[in-house]
Amino acid sequence: MKKLTIFIIIVLFSQLTSSQISNIIPSSIAIAQTSTSDTQSWTAFNNPAMLGYLLKPEIGLQFENRYIISELSTKSFQFGLTSNLVNAGLSFSYFGYSLYHEMMFGLGFARNFSDKFAMGVQFNYYTAFFNASNSYRGALLPQVGLSVHFSPDFSLGFNTFNPFQTNIKSEFVTMRLPSIFSLGTEYFFSPELVWRTQIDKEVSSNYRFTTGFEYQMLKLLSIKLGAYGSDYLVPCLGFGFKIGAFQVDLNCELHPVLGLNSLAAIKYRFGNK
Repeated sequence: MKKLTIFIIIVLFSQLTSSQISNIIPSSIAIAQTSTSDTQSWTAFNNPAMLGYLLKPEIGLQFENRYIISELSTKSFQFGLTSNLVNAGLSFSYFGYSLYHEMMFGLGFARNFSDKFAMGVQFNYYTAFFNASNSYRGALLPQVGLSVHFSPDFSLGFNTFNPFQTNIKSEFVTMRLPSIFSLGTEYFFSPELVWRTQIDKEVSSNYRFTTGFEYQMLKLLSIKLGAYGSDYLVPCLGFGFKIGAFQVDLNCELHPVLGLNSLAAIKYRFGNK
């Protein structure tokens, strides 16, 4: 059973990488992974520039289950701290299980320049456990993000993860880590309705196109609809709930071949009532 699970992970890892969804990067709470331009939320290991828009400290937990297989789950944690000079963020993610797992630690810094634009940089340390050699191998992966407001309603976001194409080598294999460049837009039709688009390019894979809408239906409830496509078109649906200082997000994606991908996240913003 363990060997079968390892085989499934290897196969899915190769397919997920080709479709621009890397195991080592947790999915964002923005619907259809449109986090590059999402000025309303900061998600760990996505665009670090969004950390600059935090007005108050926050802490968050996230759990993602890929295709109803526990060994393919990702758990992540994030903590954002605000200051007058620069905001700082601490992130951690864990993917896999005992025989094979990947971990990533992130330390990011970002600043909002008078709401005209925000810049962020994050230093990520990625490590993977290789059962064959019973050892860990790691690498430092930089990440840079930018967000520009062209008007109160329209903004543009840019993010790059591992731009120098760093890989990991073990005694038996070289593990290629994704090098991703993303460009996204955000447009507010009204304060309640926002539309986001995004284009991703992993240097050795196809382009990935994504779009999503988020509608603040009630004060405490938002509905999210979207889709992304590379090799397949994947529809996405999500809900957001705000209860005092807590924010809860539930998203799901239905891959036509691999099945259901679900995500649950909770955030607590200090100082909110």
